[in-house]
Amino acid sequence: MKLNELLGTEFPLIQGGMANIATGAFAAACSNAGALGIVASGGMDAPALREQIRAARAATDKPFGVNLMLMNPHIDELAQVVVEEHVSVLTTGAGNPGKYMDQWKAAGIKVFPVVAAPVLARRLARYDIDGVIAEGTESGGHVGETTTMALVPQVVDAVDVPVIAAGGIADGRQLAAAFALGAVGAQVGTCLLASEECPIHENYKQAVIKAGSNDTVVTGRSKGAPVRVLKNKMAREYLKLEQGNPSRDELEALTLGSLRRAVVDGDLDGGSFMSGQVAAMVKEIRPVRTIFEDLMVGAKQAIEGVRL
Repeated sequence: MKLNELLGTEFPLIQGGMANIATGAFAAACSNAGALGIVASGGMDAPALREQIRAARAATDKPFGVNLMLMNPHIDELAQVVVEEHVSVLTTGAGNPGKYMDQWKAAGIKVFPVVAAPVLARRLARYDIDGVIAEGTESGGHVGETTTMALVPQVVDAVDVPVIAAGGIADGRQLAAAFALGAVGAQVGTCLLASEECPIHENYKQAVIKAGSNDTVVTGRSKGAPVRVLKNKMAREYLKLEQGNPSRDELEALTLGSLRRAVVDGDLDGGSFMSGQVAAMVKEIRPVRTIFEDLMVGAKQAIEGVRL
């Protein structure tokens, strides 16, 4: 079964749950364009999440979901909001969703945890999850250490639930590779940053478009909180500070509000421009529908080329 059959979408694609970016309006735009749109709850409290869910529902009659970061201090309330608002799909990250699975499954919610290692996938498969999202280190934002090419087949072999590939997927060749590795679909994020509908500052979009193959860097590895971002003044200062074995508080002081400075203000020096390595493949601003269609057409052509 392909992901679109499981989710009731046109394409076997999920829009990544990008905190401060994946609003209800953006999720609805991605759902209307044929993928599964996702409202990202990162940085939200319960009333804010409820508002964004209702905004998405008002803008689409297609399936959409919510991403829950389990380290959110409001997670108990957020876990209840998705039940009360009859959300159909959840993706989860930064923790174990086991505590909430009974209430979510009783509400008929499909649950797809994001994993960065096969051992975590096996642990979560003990619960009544509907699949896992295997996210490689090529992705933007919070990352693990294993590449998508290595991670996806290991997770496929480790669990008996559907596996969705994430990280390093921006064109049809990469989507075809995900299918070849055993994935039923893909989650994409970086390629959607340069979409007409994405609600980030124009400077952010242009930074992604201008990025080269070596223009991302991972900060926070020394503190066990690796995050992939585009290189800029803030990222370089962070890496320099890390070399001196600073406290977590010192590092957090440098990055406090940095994602918002990127998303809302377009602060090219002080913003945290989360982006995957495939930014170098993103060359223009396009409608999300065009991005999804090109992914599907390109994957079909790549698969047919291999058969020939």
